[in-house]
Amino acid sequence: MTRFRLTVEFDGRPFMGWQRQAHGPSVQQAIEEAAARATGEAPILFAAGRTDAGVHALAMAAHVDIAKPLTPFRLMEALNGLLKPQPIAILACDIVPEDWHARFSCIGRDYVYRIANRRPPLTLEAGRAWRIACPLNVDAMHEAAQHLVGLHDFTTFRSAHCQAESPVKTLDRLDVHRDGAHVLIEASARSFLHHQVRSMVGCLGLVGQGQWSVDDMRQALEARDRAALGFNAPADGLYFVGARYTPARSE
Repeated sequence: MTRFRLTVEFDGRPFMGWQRQAHGPSVQQAIEEAAARATGEAPILFAAGRTDAGVHALAMAAHVDIAKPLTPFRLMEALNGLLKPQPIAILACDIVPEDWHARFSCIGRDYVYRIANRRPPLTLEAGRAWRIACPLNVDAMHEAAQHLVGLHDFTTFRSAHCQAESPVKTLDRLDVHRDGAHVLIEASARSFLHHQVRSMVGCLGLVGQGQWSVDDMRQALEARDRAALGFNAPADGLYFVGARYTPARSE
């Protein structure tokens, strides 16, 4: 049995999320079915994180165990061929130690949220960014974001359906900056609560539009109450950028 690490890119719009669902298609199911056709086995795929319906990935880390003798290149080529025409691509495939785990070996997860800050409707980016028509105060958004960095009880920014044992998380980074007509929000942590990034971004959007003050963000965090949440940003603009591992375990 060989354990393969996969780096996966996908457009989340056609899927109910990463994880298998009884009520709709998922990225996990699509790759597992392709792997089964390629190997004649019934492989199970494990990922660094679970994404919601409509959320995208630039480099999701996953692993799968395969008994059939295959080189990483042959497996990658087979999966990419069998996944067509679904918007999923295996960007890289490597052999890893049998104790390496895409989820449990992960020491950090990175996301980026894309806001298209423009009045015209989206064409090429429809479903891939959140459009906010009015000019955003990016400096105020970044200042407000810093209230959330560090160890906190993120109950306010946690979905009512979140299954995490505790709402306490350490947010390592939450940076907001402008790139032309886009406002990018970059978030890093060891792990996130369900809807945490989208909830934080939604509130930052209110700050950028002048509907919230910078201090309103602090008060929302300190409330530790989902009712204090201002807005949950749509899934369209959220991208799983990558998972981080200690070098000794990722090579």
